[in-house]
Amino acid sequence: MSHSTTKQNTTNLKEVNHFIDGKTVHSSGGTYIDNVNPITGQVSVGVAAGTVDDVNLAVAAAKRAKRDWRHFSNVERGRLMLALASAIRANKDRLAELERIDTGKPLVLALAEIDGTANYFEFYGSLVYLPTGEVLDVAPAQHVYTKREPFGVVGVITPWNLPMNQAARAIAPALVAGNVVVAKPSEITSQTTVELARLASEVGFPNGVINVVLGTGPVVGEAIVRHNDIRKVAFTGSVGVGRVIGHIAAERIIPLTLELGGKSANIVFEDADLDFAAAEAVKGFTLNAGQVCSAGTRLLVQRSVYQTFLEKVAKAVEAVVPGQNLGPIITAAQFERVQSYFKIADEDGAHVLTGGKVAKVKDQENGFYIQPTIYKDVDNSMRIAQEEIFGPVLVAIPFDTEAEAIAITNDSPYGLIGSVWTRDISRAMRVADEIEAGQIFINIWNTMSVQTPFGGYKHSGYGREKGIEAVHHYSHSKTVTVKI
Repeated sequence: MSHSTTKQNTTNLKEVNHFIDGKTVHSSGGTYIDNVNPITGQVSVGVAAGTVDDVNLAVAAAKRAKRDWRHFSNVERGRLMLALASAIRANKDRLAELERIDTGKPLVLALAEIDGTANYFEFYGSLVYLPTGEVLDVAPAQHVYTKREPFGVVGVITPWNLPMNQAARAIAPALVAGNVVVAKPSEITSQTTVELARLASEVGFPNGVINVVLGTGPVVGEAIVRHNDIRKVAFTGSVGVGRVIGHIAAERIIPLTLELGGKSANIVFEDADLDFAAAEAVKGFTLNAGQVCSAGTRLLVQRSVYQTFLEKVAKAVEAVVPGQNLGPIITAAQFERVQSYFKIADEDGAHVLTGGKVAKVKDQENGFYIQPTIYKDVDNSMRIAQEEIFGPVLVAIPFDTEAEAIAITNDSPYGLIGSVWTRDISRAMRVADEIEAGQIFINIWNTMSVQTPFGGYKHSGYGREKGIEAVHHYSHSKTVTVKI
């Protein structure tokens, strides 16, 4: 439910504009996109509909800033990163409210995401003190060493589910590696990424180091990926859009980080702590109303405890209440998409354990709320088990043996994360080794921090974000050999 309107529309909406070269910039096209608050279903802000000219302006600003930023000392860059983290924390209440306007998520979750944003800049700001190269003992008459160098201008394209947090996830390691950034947040959730760039300017980042161009993917996103001066792109979003970006990047022969989603499995063996596993399973598919790529939306349970465990999960999910601790689906289109899977599930013969309907919330009747939904006795070949729904929908699948559990888990186009629940640590580690995914958790669900590398296998994408490893994805390795 977003559309372009002229800048002179009579709704008097708050305008959200680009931030380029250290200042607010109106779109060259003069049009805005009406954004809908998912809590109320009403238009809340107007976001600039950027053009190719706006992208060109931002890239030119980044190029001007590139040389100076690259030659900042590591310590200087680190201090600015830490200053930005402090500014984010000082403004966390205001930033969390902007997140709520755009996404509708509960305040406690919005505040946690702002804290997570600050964590990225603290972590990467501290990494400047670590060595980034090594000396190689090649020959007595040669001094050989390696160093890492930035790509230059990096394009960052982020989705609507975790706006500021995911912007920081890419921007922070890109900056600490010496790059400058042109970012495009989703046109649906743009406000906090603009504020991130504004705060960076206020704490002393040079103009043009962080630029934000607003607008749609087919216009602004594609222009970023195609621009000859963009030397690296990081994209988080759907597999379909990732394919399009991948084709363009391949034609241009530029490096790409893709994070494209998942259909992650929780494997519960009969000897697990069933009460704790049930609580974590509910958290795994209802956090952010299931609108996270790492949601645990497939629940594999050993048949001997299958019925007992599902009863515990159904009981635990009763505490998840739409409009209180369960936020809305963020976009109208996604709201309709989640509902379409209820029909698909019925056609495939899946059985509803709980939910399966739109939720009506008092005083928020037009909000995009979905009941937390569990389907039982699902076959892994069903569409609801194979396709990423991106809502609070869980499918439960029974299994008999360890080998069967592994086979079902890996029978997926995705491979982002997975979890194993058992008191047998040997089995847990054996199964973890067999799961085709980038992150595995044993007897806990998804406790990733900024320190842990994050990324997927198969259609979940490639490249890694977070951790020290992310810096390597935002820089070249150069070898220098000196004859002595």
